[in-house]
Amino acid sequence: MQRAKQWGPDFKVLVGLGLAYSLTQCAAPPAPVATPQKLAAMPQPVLTIQGWPDNNAPVAQVHVVTIPPNYPIEVAVSGQLKTVEEFAADTGAMAVLNGGFFDPANGQTTSFVTVNGALVADPRDNNRLMDNPDLTVYMEQILNRSEFRRYRCGDDIRYDITFHNAPLPANCKLHSALGAGPQLLPDTAQTEGFIDFADGSLMRDAIGSQQRNARSAIGMRSDGTLVWVMVSQTKPDGGMTLAELAELMTTLNVQKALNLDGGSSSSLAWSALDGLADSYYGRLDPIGQPIKRPVKSVLLLPGQDDLNTGQTR
Repeated sequence: MQRAKQWGPDFKVLVGLGLAYSLTQCAAPPAPVATPQKLAAMPQPVLTIQGWPDNNAPVAQVHVVTIPPNYPIEVAVSGQLKTVEEFAADTGAMAVLNGGFFDPANGQTTSFVTVNGALVADPRDNNRLMDNPDLTVYMEQILNRSEFRRYRCGDDIRYDITFHNAPLPANCKLHSALGAGPQLLPDTAQTEGFIDFADGSLMRDAIGSQQRNARSAIGMRSDGTLVWVMVSQTKPDGGMTLAELAELMTTLNVQKALNLDGGSSSSLAWSALDGLADSYYGRLDPIGQPIKRPVKSVLLLPGQDDLNTGQTR
């Protein structure tokens, strides 16, 4: 991979496929995607890495992939759990970010996943989820948790973050969707059953939202730019709370944001034009080594060969 160049005192910028941007800069919206030539010619995603809250005494490293409007993002799911590196190797993707929730005990999804218009992972098939008596009171909320969606609207690619049961926009078809949650902007943690209170006290916190941990998220800007974020720990008790992650997304000019599976699942694979690749894993073990956890589903950016030939799904 082409190594990092300094971009001000607190930034590193890794060149994706030939174009580099600052952490907050974005590309102008391109024309509707209709041909492989247009896909290959559009501005390319870029990865930046920054210490948080600063580079002097960071408790986390923030990896941000900025994706131009109308760029194709794919969703992938595997029958067997795989690391993001393995997803990248199997698909030829230039970037892979961990995605939805799953049960590590049986490898089954606890999030809805749609690929090419077909529901390919259904939490209702997971008996350990559906038959858990502790979750019965929350099941309606769990099955309507938020998801990242890609629509086909004529020749346009459109994205949204919304609840699973939300209707489709007029004249659009659902291309793919990846369930996770909660939404960070706005905050839907209680609506989706991730947290609950009794007499003003927190009695349920399913994803440790108030503790610092490795985190992953996707956000949308008003101009259509998408932002992937993977927060890695610099020490075993480092990372971010969900509130800190939401605040970070705001500083990245994001209007809508979705939390993805975090903790040991947080991971990002990235490859550069020269073919070299790096992988980043979010959570550290007690002696400070990264945990390479395999995951069920991911978001991915097609490689340049797929863009050149139009082989996007």
